[in-house]
Amino acid sequence: MSTWKHRIDGEESPYIPLGPFKLRLPFLHYRFELPDYLQGLLMCAVDLAAIPLMMQLLGMPFEAALAIVMLNGLLYLLHHLLGDPVIPGWITPAIPLLMAYVGTFPEGVDRVHALITFQMMLGILAIVLGQTGMASKVVRLIPSAIKAGVIMGAGLAAIVVVFDEGGRFDQYPLTITIAIGLAFYLLFSHHFSQLKTRGGFWGAIGKLGIFPIIVLAIIIAPLFGEAPWPNVEWGFSQPDFALMFREYTVFGVGLPPLMMFITAIPTVLAAYIVLFGDVLQSKALLDEADEKRRDEKIDYSPNRAHMIFGARNFSMSILGPDVVMCGPLWSAMQVVTVERYKQGRAAMNSIFGGSGSFRWGTNTGLLLLPIVSLVQPILGIALALTLLIQGYVSVRIGILEARSQRDLGIAGIIAAVLVIKGATWAFAVGVLLCVLIYGKRFFSGENDGTFAKDLEPHSLPATDSGPVPVKKERDSSPRVGIN
Repeated sequence: MSTWKHRIDGEESPYIPLGPFKLRLPFLHYRFELPDYLQGLLMCAVDLAAIPLMMQLLGMPFEAALAIVMLNGLLYLLHHLLGDPVIPGWITPAIPLLMAYVGTFPEGVDRVHALITFQMMLGILAIVLGQTGMASKVVRLIPSAIKAGVIMGAGLAAIVVVFDEGGRFDQYPLTITIAIGLAFYLLFSHHFSQLKTRGGFWGAIGKLGIFPIIVLAIIIAPLFGEAPWPNVEWGFSQPDFALMFREYTVFGVGLPPLMMFITAIPTVLAAYIVLFGDVLQSKALLDEADEKRRDEKIDYSPNRAHMIFGARNFSMSILGPDVVMCGPLWSAMQVVTVERYKQGRAAMNSIFGGSGSFRWGTNTGLLLLPIVSLVQPILGIALALTLLIQGYVSVRIGILEARSQRDLGIAGIIAAVLVIKGATWAFAVGVLLCVLIYGKRFFSGENDGTFAKDLEPHSLPATDSGPVPVKKERDSSPRVGIN
């Protein structure tokens, strides 16, 4: 019997309680949403863009990298199945940080060990913080200047990866120029935002995220001679799980040495700071959806999210270490899903139906050889687009983490050091600068009113120009509801 049909307005969608988790199965606990499934079927192209990274960093054959992408795809399903109503994705801003760290080790077993230790420690950290409810407290302890510098540095590192000598831009200069220009217009311009509100064709394009740009790249890259025309093959994709297990997991290369776990700590902390921003964004998007749709109560728990993506990272570190990591949110597609959800129960019965159907769709797409072979020639371009878009967002978010002009100065130095020397040096420099500049106020820093977000207007006796806004310092630490 389909229990989703009998949900009472104002209550959660049906589920089976499993301790901190809430099990929901398709067709039984939520309606299968065909529009979201079809979109996921096509957007698996973005998941496949992880393959060039693994081929480049680990020298991994395409078929072995495809096996890791498919394994990661299956673990994406855990979020909505266990009660986290999001579309999970990569930890995109942290990818350049991880690549820079792993790249310091010789190619081969040492580099594989470095990736295994990093992802295992990140998974354990997230699980512990989620289980204990300490996630938000840990991030609050990090000075705003250091948070701003790490997030800015991650964004700059993503851009450097694309434009560095021999990088993706050198391989596909014309395609990337055209595609990224269109992508920034579709995603960030005021003009296109106004077009989307009219609905129709422009509204449909706006809901597809970066998929139209990927389709464009498939066409224009061969026209410019920067990639071959796709050789579309029929049948099912053929990942090589045996090769993956034999040469790229602990079952083949053994456990990493203890010292690698110690050297990975700074990069793990940097990656965690970045991914915590996705947790905050998840909560903000779902709170907005919950406010709009009073017929379904949305229960989002950061603790539960931490345990799920922590378990995903730990599992992948054992079964198939992944350069793109296991993040809590694919923000672009979550926004698209939430916008459709806000149209009402007829459009999407439950937020779990939208997020779940989308990820069932991406998993189906990874199995279909026509889709995999269609996008294979432009995977490097798709990756470059993802990195550049993420670079834009991370720099913007990083700057807004600062609370004063001194914070901005410290953050700029941290970001530059992170790009050039890596996370260990960046943290060391950040701690030293905060000690020298703030002294006893190391953790609290200062709020000098540089940013409007840190101002709280209070009405005073009116002057000729009206009430006088007063700058008042407040705690700008992330506020996350813990269940």
